[in-house]
Amino acid sequence: MPKITIIGAGFVGSTPAHWIAAKSLGDIVLLDIVEGAAIGKALDLSEALPIIRSTVTVRGTKDYKETKGSDVIVITAGIARKPGMTRDDLLKINTKIVADVAQQAIPHSPAAVVIVVSNPLDAMCYVTLKSSHHPRKKVIGMAGTLDTARFHYFIAEKLNVPVTDVDAIVIGTHGDTMVPLPRHTKVKGRPLLEVMKKEDIDEIIKRTINGGAEIVNHLQIGSAYFAPGAAIMQMVDAIINDTKKVLPCSVWLEGELGIKEVFLGVPVSLGCDGWEEVVDLRFNKEEMAALEKAAAQVKETIQSAESLL
Repeated sequence: MPKITIIGAGFVGSTPAHWIAAKSLGDIVLLDIVEGAAIGKALDLSEALPIIRSTVTVRGTKDYKETKGSDVIVITAGIARKPGMTRDDLLKINTKIVADVAQQAIPHSPAAVVIVVSNPLDAMCYVTLKSSHHPRKKVIGMAGTLDTARFHYFIAEKLNVPVTDVDAIVIGTHGDTMVPLPRHTKVKGRPLLEVMKKEDIDEIIKRTINGGAEIVNHLQIGSAYFAPGAAIMQMVDAIINDTKKVLPCSVWLEGELGIKEVFLGVPVSLGCDGWEEVVDLRFNKEEMAALEKAAAQVKETIQSAESLL
């Protein structure tokens, strides 16, 4: 049975554990430094296994040694941005947390594929890669899968069609410079640009970019976790089952698409060894310009993170 470690047993960590258990993708280790947090969540989920007829095991721990031999490591550790907190504040705190997690977890599982979820996402991917010296194709950021799901849902909602009738994709950063791709989006096999007005598409793009903030504003306390959890599970599924599924993920580029030395969300094929190749969707000039703008923004954040390592 494959082994999947999730570091951080909050909502964003425990929710994918539930999805992964429901699909029996592998045995799960939940790790959290908060006394009892991972153990309690793991016990609760374990007691659900007979009901959902899952064949996996779930255990909680504070000890990184219990993660040894993991096939996938999911890093959700870190704090969420709070009111009054700047992006620099978040970067400083989470850089230290994620670097520490990577240095403790990855040596116990040197062959693992690492999925980074902590924010600011693209910078935390770099922190993980830099602090662990793990192979670049085994460090992958979860962002595009979530942003794509939001874009996908908003389109289906607006057109009043089942979500299964929509095929969408979002690349770029997990933030203001994300790049939804209407030209590559289809509804019932037809191009989105043929079935929706431009002003409606623009409004949906704006809503997608602010998707996480919209949920935070409704909840008041806390942030999204159901959709992020499902997005993590989708990536774990592709890796564990070596499906080569093409998903938008943040990866370290070394010349792919003409972009170098930056983590950026692009379409990649995922398998048991991590991401295998960047899929070139033949972006037009406008799309490439947006992607290059996103890359420039991430490089600035990475430089700030670099100074903290």
